[in-house]
Amino acid sequence: MTATTRQTPLRVLIGKVGLDGHDRGVKLVAHAIRDAGVEVIYTGLHQTPEQVVNTAIQEDVQAIGLGIHSGAHNYLLPRIVDLLRERGAEDIVVFAGGIIPDEDVPKLLSAGVRAVFPPGTPLQTIVEFVKGLRRE
Repeated sequence: MTATTRQTPLRVLIGKVGLDGHDRGVKLVAHAIRDAGVEVIYTGLHQTPEQVVNTAIQEDVQAIGLGIHSGAHNYLLPRIVDLLRERGAEDIVVFAGGIIPDEDVPKLLSAGVRAVFPPGTPLQTIVEFVKGLRRE
C-alpha cells in the first residue's frame, strides 16, 4: 500500500451519557478497541446527548459507543440517533452496552442503535463489531 492509498484509522467516540457514574466497563471497551488499532476519543462521564453528538462530529468519528447503567437508555440513545440525523451525521454508527433489559433492545435497534452489548459480552465480540465498521 502506498502512502496515498493508506486508510485513515477508524475513529470511535466512547463515553457515558446522563447521570451514570459507573465507567469501568466503558474504559475496558475503550482500551480493547484502542489495542486493536482503532483511534479512541474518550469523553468521560456525565455527557449530554448534545455534547456527545457535537464531539462526534467535531472529531469526525465513524461510531459512538456508549455505556449505560442509569436506566435512561430508552431516552438517551434514541435522542443521540435523532440529533445525529438532525445534524446530517446519520452515517455515524451508535452502539451501546451496559444494563439494558433484553425487552428494550428491539426498540433501541428500531430507533437506529446498531448494536447493544449486554453485561458479560466478550471484549473480542465488541472489537470485531467495531473493526467490521471499516468494511461498511
